[in-house]
Amino acid sequence: MARAYSVDLRTRVIEAALGDGSIRQAARRFGVGITTATRWVRRWREHGESSARRQGKPRGSCLDPHRDDLLALVEQTRDLTLARDRGAPASRAWPERGHHHGLEVPRAAGADL
Repeated sequence: MARAYSVDLRTRVIEAALGDGSIRQAARRFGVGITTATRWVRRWREHGESSARRQGKPRGSCLDPHRDDLLALVEQTRDLTLARDRGAPASRAWPERGHHHGLEVPRAAGADL
């Protein structure tokens, strides 16, 4: 993935576009895409921000959509194991992902995780 443009360049493009009144001219002058400059100026006008947003997909857990159901199940059954209740091998991901929801998943002695 390409690196984000510098805040300095973004600021210069925004200032030029707002000062000259032409986003296209500012984009050509600084060698950035017209769409890119348009997005920067729009974001500046709407939010007053010129810094780059974080790139990539927002972090999250595959368990997030099932959070409430899982927490309710854990409350009902304190000795819950995924392998027993789902009839499938336990996943290595559960202990790492469970802590995001305030869950502490104990490992049974000799468990094949």
